[in-house]
Amino acid sequence: MIADTLEIYRRYTGAAFDRIKHYDNMAEMWEARSAEYADLTAVADNGSTYTYRQLAEDVARFRTVLSRHVSAPARVALLAANSYDWVKAFLAIVTLGCTAVALPAHLDAKTVAGTQKLFGFAAIVTDNPEKAARCQDVSVISAAETADTPTGAAACKGSDGCTIIMTGGTTGMPKGALLSHTAVLQGVVNSCLGYTNVFEQRYMLVLPLTHVFGLIRNLLASLYTGSTLLICRDNKNMFRDAAAFQPTIMVLVPALAEMALTLSKKFGRNMFGNSLHTLICGAANVPQYLVEEYHRMGVALYPGYGLTESANLVSGNPENLSKPGSVGLIYPGIEYKIADGELWLKGKNMMDGYVGREEPDAYTDGWFRTGDLVRMDDDGFLYITGRIKEIIVLPSGENISPAELEAQFNSLAVIQDSQVFEDVDAAGRHFLSLEVVPRATELAKLGDIDREAYIRGELQKINAALPAFSRVNKIVIRSSDFERTPSMKIVRYKKC
Repeated sequence: MIADTLEIYRRYTGAAFDRIKHYDNMAEMWEARSAEYADLTAVADNGSTYTYRQLAEDVARFRTVLSRHVSAPARVALLAANSYDWVKAFLAIVTLGCTAVALPAHLDAKTVAGTQKLFGFAAIVTDNPEKAARCQDVSVISAAETADTPTGAAACKGSDGCTIIMTGGTTGMPKGALLSHTAVLQGVVNSCLGYTNVFEQRYMLVLPLTHVFGLIRNLLASLYTGSTLLICRDNKNMFRDAAAFQPTIMVLVPALAEMALTLSKKFGRNMFGNSLHTLICGAANVPQYLVEEYHRMGVALYPGYGLTESANLVSGNPENLSKPGSVGLIYPGIEYKIADGELWLKGKNMMDGYVGREEPDAYTDGWFRTGDLVRMDDDGFLYITGRIKEIIVLPSGENISPAELEAQFNSLAVIQDSQVFEDVDAAGRHFLSLEVVPRATELAKLGDIDREAYIRGELQKINAALPAFSRVNKIVIRSSDFERTPSMKIVRYKKC
């Protein structure tokens, strides 16, 4: 089925919809947008600001630097912290007709050498040359380098490789998702749909640019819409930077949105400033509580869903208040079907395939199998109910989706996060356990009552209403957060 949601999204997007343009490739998009917004500020970083004209000139000069070492369609790794130089280098690589291999900045020299074998890049642009020391037959280029003369953009095609982004895929083994120019730009266009304040905004970047959410929904969406992007180099300074910059749009994972909300309540003011009107939230389950509480602060929080393999954006929720538990409507033109509860995808936004390691089970008859279990309501709104690989099969033969149970427990305002997992007792009997992290702001409202007893009582009410086979037998109330991945997702306990 092809998502026929164009007119629905037109209605939600308003007048901004007619300003959305489709480009064949990144070179074409960047040439057009940098000229259209030439005098506006594109990036603010480390105390300096750069207009679209300045950024375009620096990109053209860096293309000259690159052309001394590589030519299209070579793969060029980019290993650097979030910075203006990262932005400049990425745009130069992809508009020269090369493919940018986005390597997380925390990788060590041994791992970087391993990625060179996986992805076959011919050059590496970096702010830390020592990390490239173990790479063989690779040109090492400083991200800060420049040239006196510019080099024009290449004649790219939409089908050309644009970027490789590292992902665990459906098996968790590291590999790269190869995204074409067409896929990346479809993701960027999707980022403009479903809300009205789209163009000439102020974005603040706190997510890593090597993550598809940070790259496409934060950086490229900002540049495409003539917005200004403030790069927060250290998240410890996030709220200080926000107070000075006053962003209008933030792109966050739920854990960061939760932290900001907690501090906002503690200090009685929006920690991201009074100008913030839109918060895009994804990459993990978005609790209904966040949608409702940010609404009370005058901020519209829009949950969404996507994958690295889909150039990030598959669906967005313009009905955030009436359907806060949904990840929204699938974006126009995306082909999808639900097979045995699993979401399968096709379309212009999808990757060309994995690089480095094959996953033969990722595709069936040309459909990409997301591994996500979903349901869709009568209005076409999508709900994530779990991950296939996380399904627990009990000794009784019953299949349990931890995420589906966690959503029930997380519906309590006093619960910030939870994890349901298979446990085993001393006698070897298997059962379901639940660990929860209470929400500090809600605990503070409870006064002098026995807080643990209250939380257990509320959890048990939900537990008692569940089918007998899916009830948890043990509840642990944590005093600290769960271990999290670099993208702030909860690290799940290993199955018994």
